[in-house]
Amino acid sequence: MKYTELKDKSVAELNTLLKEKKVLLFTLKQKLKTMQLTNPNEIRDARKDIAKINTAISLTK
Repeated sequence: MKYTELKDKSVAELNTLLKEKKVLLFTLKQKLKTMQLTNPNEIRDARKDIAKINTAISLTK
C-alpha cells in the first residue's frame, strides 16, 4: 500500500481501513506465537501500513 492510494480517501474510509489493519496485525501476531505464520515479514508490512494510514489521517484533519 502506498501513500498515494490513501491521500484521496476520506477520514471515515481511513478509519475503517485502520481498524481492519489492526485486526490483521493482531491475527498475524497470534499466528506467529502458535507457529502458524509462514512469512514473518507480513507483520512488518502490516505495521508500516498502519503507520501510513495514521499519517494520512493526521494530514487530512
